[in-house]
Amino acid sequence: MTTPLRITVWNEFRHEKDTTHPASTIYPNGIHAAIAEGLRANAGFTVHTATLDEPEHGLAEAVLAETDVLFWWGHMAHGAVSDAIVERVYARVLDGMGLVVLHSGHFSKIFKKLMGTSCDLKWREADDNERIWVLEPGHPIAAGLGETIELAEEEMYGERFDIPAPETLVFVSWFKGGEVFRSGCCYTRGRGKIFYFRPGHESYPTYYNPEIRLVLANAARWAAPVAGPKPVFGNAKPVQK
Repeated sequence: MTTPLRITVWNEFRHEKDTTHPASTIYPNGIHAAIAEGLRANAGFTVHTATLDEPEHGLAEAVLAETDVLFWWGHMAHGAVSDAIVERVYARVLDGMGLVVLHSGHFSKIFKKLMGTSCDLKWREADDNERIWVLEPGHPIAAGLGETIELAEEEMYGERFDIPAPETLVFVSWFKGGEVFRSGCCYTRGRGKIFYFRPGHESYPTYYNPEIRLVLANAARWAAPVAGPKPVFGNAKPVQK
């Protein structure tokens, strides 16, 4: 019997509580609920959700210890995330937990810490259509996709995106204004795998799109911890006499 992949979906859950914001009707139960719904449709996944206003932001040590892959969505409350929780998540990533950072999570404390850069970019909220081109069709995150994903309305992100060069660039986006953006970026930090995926502005129903849901499920599988011995550091005796 295959061991289930244990996923935690974290969301700041602020826009959706504002009844004047489109997110309150698009995602009435929260963006995290929509993402979790899509992931739960996959056999072999167990999915838990956590939000900013829960004790320890829902990311107690016991929760992270039982998490193989953490999804992260944040936007307006990056600064409200406790530095102690960021350090906790950082340590788990280095130890092998996967991390999938979504949309405006590029400005989250955890992503900026892992990247070591500002992670800044250009943006425009003007109902742009987005065409996501699959650059690496053989990559596990692109499994089951065609050449492109078409989104009728999304927020525009544009270059320069101030991130380190991705180890693998799976997707690049084009917008009707002519901008392009590196929208699917893979990294490793320590023993952990990280995937940044651009789509997912709170004012659009992006996380109900079947192809976006497929990407998220593929990303969870790709980012899952890999079995193997932990590296040993520190003073060492000769291996050969």
